[in-house]
Amino acid sequence: MAVDSQAFKRAMAQFAAGVTVVTTAGGERPIGLTANSFTSVSLDPPLVLVCIQAQLHAHQAIQQNKVFAVSLLGAHQLDYGMRFAGLQKDVVDRFAGTVWKTAVTGSPVLPECLAWFDCELWNVFPGGDHSIFVGEVVALGVGEKESHPLLYHNRLWRRTEAIEASAPKRARPMRARAPKTRTRKR
Repeated sequence: MAVDSQAFKRAMAQFAAGVTVVTTAGGERPIGLTANSFTSVSLDPPLVLVCIQAQLHAHQAIQQNKVFAVSLLGAHQLDYGMRFAGLQKDVVDRFAGTVWKTAVTGSPVLPECLAWFDCELWNVFPGGDHSIFVGEVVALGVGEKESHPLLYHNRLWRRTEAIEASAPKRARPMRARAPKTRTRKR
């Protein structure tokens, strides 16, 4: 049974995700885009992944440059999220008028972000109409300014709100038991 693509989009929109800006260096000018398909993969070596649509210029640039950086946006950085998503129609060069720095790879890192990861391309995997770029983190930083993360949920930009929750009482540890084997009579 085929899944309707619009139904799939509606269902996936229910998953709240952090907002990142993925950038790469090389060529005449830096390239960047907003992405929310980002996660850690491994601690040793330190690996992260980001999924990027194969038809985008940034996709080809990351494959060619073999480096990328990821800036995790705070709620105070909605403008960056919209700018790098191409939602500000008057902005042609997404880096124009912005201040940014570089680390090891030369890929741009945005200021005042919650954290950033500078990566060398470790591997690329096909993922339907996207590619899964796995990067080895060669440098990183955590923002000094405490802020709430910028989120994207149900096609709207959002911020977090703390929820007070009391920790449940700890249960007594259970002893490990060998699983019972059952045989089925016919």
